[in-house]
Amino acid sequence: MFKVDDVVVYPAHGVASIEEVVEKSVLGKTVKFFKLKLLFKNTKILVPIRNVQKIGIRYLNSLRELKIAFNELFKPPVKKLTGLDITPTGWNKRHKEYQIKIQDGLLVEMMQIYRDLMHTSFEKELSFGERNILHVTEELIVEEIQHIKGKEKDVVLQELRSPFKQFVFHDHRNLKPISSSSI
Repeated sequence: MFKVDDVVVYPAHGVASIEEVVEKSVLGKTVKFFKLKLLFKNTKILVPIRNVQKIGIRYLNSLRELKIAFNELFKPPVKKLTGLDITPTGWNKRHKEYQIKIQDGLLVEMMQIYRDLMHTSFEKELSFGERNILHVTEELIVEEIQHIKGKEKDVVLQELRSPFKQFVFHDHRNLKPISSSSI
């Protein structure tokens, strides 16, 4: 079980530190919350302790787990990109799948999303929704790697993007650095 001062990953939000346990009265019952401080954003969140497992809060990956997740970037995309269903229905289905994986918060799955969207960007210009998912996924991955390895964001971004340097991107805007104000 988690305790105060643990560093955890709050799926879809990022890396956080458990600052304290807070008790509040909710509908006449006392409920305990973890007060999380997101380390790369100026945000604090109360999470009911009884919901921590359901939400998917987890410890950071180990270096070994990080290496396994990083290997996902070197695999071919899961979906065949040529003949990709670019209709709104096709994107809606992929978007829903991506959102579920981001909410699960597993680094391996986020690496898969990142890889697939990077490969998609070689085939076509990414839509607004695709660029947004790519950006969010990249932010979440970078935050965790930054904390695990203790490296600067720019160094982590270079490592994350390095498997794709051999490709010619259709839309170079996908590769602009994340500004520190957006994290």
